[in-house]
Order: sequence, then C-alpha cells, then structure tokens
Amino acid sequence: MKKNMGTADKVIRLIIAAVVAYLYFSGIISGTLGIVLVVLAAVFVLTSLISFCPLYAPFGIKTCKTEN
Repeated sequence: MKKNMGTADKVIRLIIAAVVAYLYFSGIISGTLGIVLVVLAAVFVLTSLISFCPLYAPFGIKTCKTEN
C-alpha cells in the first residue's frame, strides 16, 4: 500500500473521529445511528494511522505531497 493521505487529511479525520466519540459516549447520539458513526470513526482513525484510504485508490486521489 502506498501512502495516499496527507497530514491535513489525517488531522481532519482524527478530529471528526474524536467529535463522534465524544457525542456517542456523552449520550447525545445513540442507537443505530450512533453505532454506525462510531464504526465510521474507527475507520477514520485506522486509515489515519496507516496513511492509506482504500476509497482514494480507485479514483487516483492523493492528498499527500508527491515525491519528485
């Protein structure tokens, strides 16, 4: 897997995941929607840690700096 996520993309995903986690664990969101959002947040954290988004690959999207 080649890196296809830049720093800004990773930070934004981690912030979104933190907000979703806060909303879920404080009880603001719950039920099926809460579970779906927590799973999505977990995917955001995982993709941020490995710097690779599988959905970017088929479309050729790269948010990281290119090497010359």
